[in-house]
Amino acid sequence: MMKICVLAALVACSSAALFSEEFGAGWEDRWTQSTAKEGLGAFVASGDAIKTSEDAKFYGLVGKFDSFSNEGKKLIVQFVVKHEQNIDCGGGYVKVFPSTDDAAKLDMESYNLMFGPDICGPGTRKVHVIFEYNGKQLQNKKSIACKFDEASHLYTLIVNPDNTYEVQIDGEKAEGGSLFEDFDFLLPKEINDPETSKPADWVDETQIDDPEDTKPDDWVTEKQIVDPEAEQPEDWDEEMDGEWEAPTIDNPEFKGDFKAKRIDNPEYKGEWVHPQVANPDFVDDAAVYDYADFGAIAFDLWQVKSGTVFDSVLITSDEDEAAKAVEAFKATAEEEAAAKKAAEDEAKKAEEAKKAAEEESSDDEEDEEGDEASEDEEPKKDEL
Repeated sequence: MMKICVLAALVACSSAALFSEEFGAGWEDRWTQSTAKEGLGAFVASGDAIKTSEDAKFYGLVGKFDSFSNEGKKLIVQFVVKHEQNIDCGGGYVKVFPSTDDAAKLDMESYNLMFGPDICGPGTRKVHVIFEYNGKQLQNKKSIACKFDEASHLYTLIVNPDNTYEVQIDGEKAEGGSLFEDFDFLLPKEINDPETSKPADWVDETQIDDPEDTKPDDWVTEKQIVDPEAEQPEDWDEEMDGEWEAPTIDNPEFKGDFKAKRIDNPEYKGEWVHPQVANPDFVDDAAVYDYADFGAIAFDLWQVKSGTVFDSVLITSDEDEAAKAVEAFKATAEEEAAAKKAAEDEAKKAEEAKKAAEEESSDDEEDEEGDEASEDEEPKKDEL
């Protein structure tokens, strides 16, 4: 896993960092195991990173930092996830919370925002972006696909003071837009007038059956008829076989169900539009992006198969700092990909060598069997 900054404590790697963790020495002292649920799985060190270590477990690990507000500035949250276990079902996201005095007792559902990948079979492979607002957790209306391979991936969420957001994966934009449009932060400014409803005589059918187009007298609608060529078998016994009935066949004169031609409805009044009135419950908010207090972050996850690695957690308002982390990640990701390819090439060579050895061994056995057969034939030649 990559290292963006080497830390000896839970401190910023620059003055702009609001929180940074590289999971170096002493990370256990900087993070607190949650007691919100019983029987939680354990995070363990994985090089200079941490990973989930027990199958079919909930996980809860909390880190605290100095309280800050993102009023008037960017909020950037990013971290690295690597599903080494080829994950089938489990979370890989973080939750960012208001300040807390007791990290162990932190209510894991009272977060400001939740962000990161979530996977459960082919049906769920998405990046969560969820904001808390006035007691409600607002899901992103857009579906953002996440990565589900075994490589390391950098997830970045940027929340801007102009009430826009962007999700990046490996430093590349995956999605983004307006907080107002993609989340239901505010109630609609206008609603349907509750005092008005569509008139009972309102005609909104655009077309009707032509009243002058009637079914012709010779129109045949019977699909089947009695077979006119069928005859009762000579050996038919009504006492034994019952009353004989001629079989039916498809009617060659059948024309199908008659349908009158469609014409424009002369009574059509257009689509009825419900009159709008001001929503008495609407409350405007020009800064839905703004949270007065951030003070904790947590991995609150469920995993069927453990082995997910987390690293390089960064919360900052500095774009340059986040960009440096992206560049560092890309460099490490290239090294990781090269190492994987080298390992695959070595494994391929070993497999080819094994196969060649097995073929050579098989050829030797065939030669030995041939020699034995020749020896058995020699006495017969002597007898001749």
